[in-house]
Amino acid sequence: LMQPPIAGHVVLGWDPAFRTGCKLAVVDATGKVLDTTVIYPTAPQNKVEQSKAVLKKLIDKYDVSLISVGNGTASRESEMVIVELLKELPKPVQYIIVNEAGASVYSASKLATEEFPNFDVGQRSAASIARRLQDPLAELVKIDPKSIGVGQYQHDMNQKKLSGALNGVVEDCVNKVGVDLNTASASLLEYISGISKIVAKNIVTYREENGRFLTRSQLLKVAKLGPKAYEQCAGFMRISDGKNPLDGTSVHPESYEAARKLLDKLGFVLEDIRNGKLSGISRKISDYKKLAAELEVGEMTLQDIVKELEKPARDPRDEMPKPILRTDVLEMKDLTPGMILKGTVRNVIDFGAFVDIGVHQDGLVHISQITERYIKHPLEAVSVGDIVEVKVLSVDLKKKRIQLTMKL
Repeated sequence: LMQPPIAGHVVLGWDPAFRTGCKLAVVDATGKVLDTTVIYPTAPQNKVEQSKAVLKKLIDKYDVSLISVGNGTASRESEMVIVELLKELPKPVQYIIVNEAGASVYSASKLATEEFPNFDVGQRSAASIARRLQDPLAELVKIDPKSIGVGQYQHDMNQKKLSGALNGVVEDCVNKVGVDLNTASASLLEYISGISKIVAKNIVTYREENGRFLTRSQLLKVAKLGPKAYEQCAGFMRISDGKNPLDGTSVHPESYEAARKLLDKLGFVLEDIRNGKLSGISRKISDYKKLAAELEVGEMTLQDIVKELEKPARDPRDEMPKPILRTDVLEMKDLTPGMILKGTVRNVIDFGAFVDIGVHQDGLVHISQITERYIKHPLEAVSVGDIVEVKVLSVDLKKKRIQLTMKL
């Protein structure tokens, strides 16, 4: 959920398959679907050249710079075709393998039917695979968390407790990141503290009828959103380019007065928030306790305000490891001991972790090679989805085994 978004790219979503063909969807930088089609580069049709011609046209017409490929059936075969294609293109295009867990659940859901009434299931899932790269969190909240690959034994658990725990994680992530009040879908808004399903729909309806939100306080005009809910949710709602620059930060409206006084005291104005002129203001404050008393706020609140004003609307996901973009595919025979590669943890078992380093076979990092310190179980150090740096220890082509280490 917290994978950093890759913004500003026109993305080609690729839902791989054999018999029924690979579904494609081109999505612009804002997530709007521009075009969809189906190609048949994989078995049994193997129409590789025709498929490449279609792809070249799409990439050229919409200026596509990234291809997002689902990791399901026929993913590796599709990857081969893409790598061949990228070598023939005059401009640089990169591709990335995206976890497509839950894409088929989403594409058959009521929500997807409302979003794309004229698309078939394949086109919807290709669009979802493209958007997962642009803003993973906003796309994944549309799917019931149980469908995002929680594991095969989830049905043995108390379903109510499981749902509660999973929804809690999604809620934490959404509230940590915050949402843009003018672009967020109802399914994203309902994870914000204090917002119910009905209120989330009312916010979207209000936005459609009255245009963009210009201030956070306009939320109070939304049907069924009272002062109590406003108090809970306002700090997580962002408005970029609104009337008040503080509406674009995570500073809560209750602290606006204190923030204004703080800026006055340090010789700044509100507009400086937008222009990014406030980096380093924490160095101008020597005594937080004294200043907090003057501004009539708690010391912790003051520290939070300063931190936020230094980096307004910073996205906590920016500190997470970025997804790995590729332009070429590695074969097992290309690997040599000592090579250092980036990979994604695909599976964690009792004796180690399997890491996808971009070859057909996932490599194994034995528990003894995960970290210098002693651990009882690999999960103490790594989890599925982590991006890790590994070194190749040995490659056995006959047995198709790759031994890796994380002790670099």
